[in-house]
Amino acid sequence: MGWLSAGDGYEVALVEGRVAARATGGRAAGRQLKSLPRALKDHPEVDRLRRFAEWLDRHAAGCVAQVDSWMVSSLPVPTGLLVRVWPDEAWQSALRDLAVVGDDPDEVGFLRGTTEDGELRVVNLDGETVRLSPRTVTLPHPVLLPDLDDIREFAAELGIVQRVEQIHRATWQRPDELAPKATEVREFAGGSFRSRFALAARASSLGYRVSGGYSTARVRDGGRTVEASVWIGEPYWEDTVETGSLSWQDQDGRALPLREVGPVAWSEGMRMAAALYAGRDIEEGKSA
Repeated sequence: MGWLSAGDGYEVALVEGRVAARATGGRAAGRQLKSLPRALKDHPEVDRLRRFAEWLDRHAAGCVAQVDSWMVSSLPVPTGLLVRVWPDEAWQSALRDLAVVGDDPDEVGFLRGTTEDGELRVVNLDGETVRLSPRTVTLPHPVLLPDLDDIREFAAELGIVQRVEQIHRATWQRPDELAPKATEVREFAGGSFRSRFALAARASSLGYRVSGGYSTARVRDGGRTVEASVWIGEPYWEDTVETGSLSWQDQDGRALPLREVGPVAWSEGMRMAAALYAGRDIEEGKSA
């Protein structure tokens, strides 16, 4: 966006997401000012740019949230859609360098751009830039990626930085030996918080939904929707609370035996429980 006239002697523009001003006359002509002059604080052009900046921030956050949803659920995304949104800087920032998979589930590449012919440009694990044009691609959850440690090492060599946490996302593998009727995991239970409000606030700040006495994460795994939930205490409870057990329910609200929980739902549930537990109060003199 270029510079816009804002009254006598000034121009304004969005610079790195903030409204900036520069003088159009005198010794400072053409130089960006360190701060916005008082005379411009209520100028209509400044107000318009501020509202536009707020919209850009919401748009960028929405793009990240949508891409994160595609990735967590490993949903097929039309290649044509990625090509259409790529010119948008917010979408591009959210999508750049994500691991993508086309028709061959074993062929993983990092998304670097698109072509005028409607193809995706990716860097494969041999370090070669190739073009993909499948009807759909997936942005796989890392727990589904083969040889994840090798992919992480290769990404470090390439200097890969992902706006949406994917390959460096914390993952958990479901244990093979589980009691047939077990429905709860208590590995991250017992984390003490000064109040239920503090624990609920932590859940919300991490992006989880707080419903009743639970922090929840809904995941599409293997074609079905599963909800992981961690007990965080009764609403309006004012005394100290502790994190409770982690469990999973299907779409009908049925508690799932741990053996029936899919790899993505298991990993995301454990990730939520661990993140909540990490914010617990630690007594002075005790190890974290």
